Amino acid sequence: MPAVDFQHISKTFTGARGPFKALDDVSFQIRRGEFFGLLGPNGAGKTTLISILAGLARASGGSVKVMGHDVVTDYAAARKALGVVPQELVFDPFFSVRETLRIQSGYFGVRHNDDWIDELLAALGLADKAGANMRQLSGGMKRRVLVAQALVHRPPVIVLDEPTAGVDVELRQTLWQFIARLNREGHTVLLTTHYLEEAEALCSRIGMLKQGRLVALDQTSALLAGRASTMLRFKTDGALPPEVAAVARVTGRIVQAKARDAAEVEHLLSTLRAGGVKVEDLEIGRADLEDVFLEIMQGTEAPRAAAPAGSAP
Repeated sequence: MPAVDFQHISKTFTGARGPFKALDDVSFQIRRGEFFGLLGPNGAGKTTLISILAGLARASGGSVKVMGHDVVTDYAAARKALGVVPQELVFDPFFSVRETLRIQSGYFGVRHNDDWIDELLAALGLADKAGANMRQLSGGMKRRVLVAQALVHRPPVIVLDEPTAGVDVELRQTLWQFIARLNREGHTVLLTTHYLEEAEALCSRIGMLKQGRLVALDQTSALLAGRASTMLRFKTDGALPPEVAAVARVTGRIVQAKARDAAEVEHLLSTLRAGGVKVEDLEIGRADLEDVFLEIMQGTEAPRAAAPAGSAP
């Protein structure tokens, strides 16, 4: 039995301009103990899918199960098996950090768990803030409390919806160390993030949404290997020759251009030299997940998977 099972999920919203299909027949499974990444551009349907998983929205069609419990017909059991860290900073300003975690525990019928609360506070760098009022905390500290709230009832499935958006490096490192530990102990993790280096480093398997449809589903290593290519990376202040600009991705002064082989690398470099472009910090490496993500988002391919979604890796 998978930890999470999405079957033919669709969701249609009705607005002033008529119906809008946010999700279109999305099906995949997340295995128990898996660290799964759900990626996609803004508006792809990631948060809508998570809202349906958490019972905060109702699917227009299809079904979702968490640890075998349907999120509609067996909502209480499904929700108890789930710990969700939302994008938004939502907190009650009238309670201390420890009181907030005790109250959250009570929602799930969990009592006398101060030892686990203490462990969460220590692991997330909140031990010295246990008695502080929530409204006194910085944004980063409030984010840590949200993580602790999601974990306070020891759910087998952890959902992290953009958990490190806008937070400092220290919190990111603290969070990932703790979540990686929980994953090693058997917890299933579903992560959405725009930091693709995080997804590449943490997730064993990745699904990608585009305009409400699942357009890729595979092991992270297989996604990278299937599109293995040489990437030419360098910095420049000069204007790129049209031939290079046509195949390049430019971020500020950083240029990345894909090449199929060494001959194409040399051709790109000679084109830059002929155009009088001054190149700094030249690197030649392999494509990373960001390169793969952009290629898939710009394409129109169907989902690809190395094995059936519920099978062992």
